[in-house]
Amino acid sequence: MLLDPRLRQAAERLPYPAIFVTVSGAHLYGFSSPDSDFDLRGAHLLPLREIVGLNPTRETVEIAEIRDGLEWDIVSHDARKFFNLLLKDSGYALEQVMSPLVVLSSPEHEELKAICAKCLNRRFSRHYLGFGENQWHLFQKKTPPRVKPLLYIYRVLLTGIHMMETGRLECNLVRLNEIYRINVVDDLIAMKTATQEQV
Repeated sequence: MLLDPRLRQAAERLPYPAIFVTVSGAHLYGFSSPDSDFDLRGAHLLPLREIVGLNPTRETVEIAEIRDGLEWDIVSHDARKFFNLLLKDSGYALEQVMSPLVVLSSPEHEELKAICAKCLNRRFSRHYLGFGENQWHLFQKKTPPRVKPLLYIYRVLLTGIHMMETGRLECNLVRLNEIYRINVVDDLIAMKTATQEQV
């Protein structure tokens, strides 16, 4: 996927040096709608004076904007907070580091990706199963049922199954379904990518 160059400008709005900024959400998962916003996620380095100072640090930076028809939001965590998420087997953090849709990178990001690639193991199954269950409960509450939450259920469960079977991370539901061949998934993806975001 060719990324809009304006995403780099968005990522450069972070007030701290970025370790990385990647694209997450529907674009990463392979089912973005024509009007999908871009979910940018990353990690940054706080200055030493903020880490050791007496005042609380701003561990998480959140910025959202619509400019020239491009809607995006960025959420970036301080390195300490981000590394703690990884140590707690957060699939969210793992997917952000390993996303192939890279907006900003650094040597530290490349090193972190190499480390994470060696740590894909069964402990992450809790994340994917728990997230899948959560999405299922949310899906059941909506009347009429919506396509996007159902795609999230398939995506997260197939990502988890694929990781347990292969030891590799794959977040793109189109690619996952080339392996698992669930007929309805292709139809759901076609419906989602051809319509507005809130389907």
